[in-house]
Amino acid sequence: MMAWAVLLLAGVLEIAFATSLELSRGFTRLWPSLATIVFGTTAIVVLSRSLQTIPLSTAYAAFTAIGAVGTVVVGIVAFHEPATGARLACIALVVAGVIGLRVTAPA
Repeated sequence: MMAWAVLLLAGVLEIAFATSLELSRGFTRLWPSLATIVFGTTAIVVLSRSLQTIPLSTAYAAFTAIGAVGTVVVGIVAFHEPATGARLACIALVVAGVIGLRVTAPA
């Protein structure tokens, strides 16, 4: 269970990475650019810790899904991106896939 908490943390760091990347405006702003590098590097380091217990295929799929879903939520809330029914349905499918991976994963 602890490995899944570590994986969740890695996913949250991935969301921070993507958000910082947007705020860096193509690496033209110093502090968001530095945050992008720090969050991206830290996300991968933390992800690697979860790989000690969770199989690579499951961990990486869940990691990217957490990052994708969280980034869409940040985009909708913070950057006023559209929250159409189709987009939300697709996000629900991603969440369902991660739940399926968690339920069927060994360990």
